[in-house]
Amino acid sequence: MTSAQGQLTLQEYLAEQVRAVDNALEHWLPGESVEPESIHRAMRYSLFAGGKRIRPILAMAAANAVKDSAQGVEHAAATLEMIHTYSLIHDDLPALDNDDLRRGLPTCHKVFGEAMAILAGDSLLTLAFEVLSRLPYTSAETRIVLVQELSRAAGTVGGMIGGQVHDIEGERKEPTAMLLESIHRAKTGALLRASVRMGAIYAGASQRELAELSLYGEHVGLAFQIIDDVLDVEQSSDTLGKTAGKDEAQQKVTFPAVYGLERSREMAEAERKAAHAAVESFGSRADRLREIADFIVLRRA
Repeated sequence: MTSAQGQLTLQEYLAEQVRAVDNALEHWLPGESVEPESIHRAMRYSLFAGGKRIRPILAMAAANAVKDSAQGVEHAAATLEMIHTYSLIHDDLPALDNDDLRRGLPTCHKVFGEAMAILAGDSLLTLAFEVLSRLPYTSAETRIVLVQELSRAAGTVGGMIGGQVHDIEGERKEPTAMLLESIHRAKTGALLRASVRMGAIYAGASQRELAELSLYGEHVGLAFQIIDDVLDVEQSSDTLGKTAGKDEAQQKVTFPAVYGLERSREMAEAERKAAHAAVESFGSRADRLREIADFIVLRRA
């Protein structure tokens, strides 16, 4: 599949964006030989263990939909991967999901111990906001707005941590549509929506552009979680790079548990189409955003 935005296929484009994000992460992450070495090894182990970098790529694609060249946007985008990875490290801890496998590798606490894993997550969270405060190529006012956007999306009121709380408290409860929405609109959806918004804000989006891209982010965020839940049922641990079947084993509230697999896939497809419609006014500038929405719904891992 090729895009009007250049001659790269989607896979080539994604690989190029991953490299840009990883270079930005390398710029900000202390090296393994920097004291205290143990914490920096743990941070880097989880951050560079792989992953699709969907959140930072969404941020960069949104910025490019607003402005052809948003210099330095990969640095702002990299903070999303720091926050996401911190959440995964903490999610995998015995006190939460108690998982042994992440991105095809032993989880952080299995390699470095629980204490160091907790500190590695804390460190990535802290570093993300330091990076935003020091972003090159953008104004102090924009940096403040980006800090506000990311902190809200990662926080307790309608944000990632709030969603995680609902997820924990929802275990072994009757899986209802209302409970499902309260979990996933915050736990996964908030950070994905913020990814799109942060890219748009960085590039100087108008209020109309920001509103339309925010709507796209909401639809993509919901589609992502639906497919994540479906794949947990359908795919193997080897394919997923994490322990499959955990949601059902822990009696979590998921889309397949509430709606069944077939209806869940239909819902994801509806969200994909709605995401396309949300960015119609951007024309070809949003081609990559449309392709990413397709990728999220059609992926198998």
